[in-house]
Amino acid sequence: QVQLVESGGGLVQAGGSLRLSCAASGRTFSSYAMGWFRQAPGKEREFVAAINWSLASTHYADSVKGRFTISRDNAKNTVYLQMNSLKPEDTAVYYCARVNRFVAGGVLRRETAYDDWGQGTQVTVSS
Repeated sequence: QVQLVESGGGLVQAGGSLRLSCAASGRTFSSYAMGWFRQAPGKEREFVAAINWSLASTHYADSVKGRFTISRDNAKNTVYLQMNSLKPEDTAVYYCARVNRFVAGGVLRRETAYDDWGQGTQVTVSS
C-alpha cells in the first residue's frame, strides 16, 4: 500500500509561483513514475506533468510547458511541481499519482496508467 500526500497549494496572484510537493510512503520501492494531474471546476481531470523515477525523463502538457517543472528527490520519496508564471486558468485541484510498473512514456499522460492517487491540493490563481 502506498500513500501519497500533496502539499504546497494555496492562493497566488497571476504571474506568481507555487511549489507543490507529493510525499510517498509505504511500498514506494517499486515506483516507476510519478505524475501530476489537475481538475478545474466543471472540467475533467487533465494531465499536467510526469517524471520517470529512475531516469528522470519528463513529460509536460503543452499548456504548462516552459512554466512548470517536475522533479523528484529519490531519498525523500518526494516529487515536486514548481509552477511559475501562473495564470487564472491554472486554478484547479492538483493531484499527484504513482505508476508502479513499466509504461511507455506517452502512456504517462493517461489517468489509467496510474495505480495510486493523492487526495489533492487546491491551487487558486487570482487575476
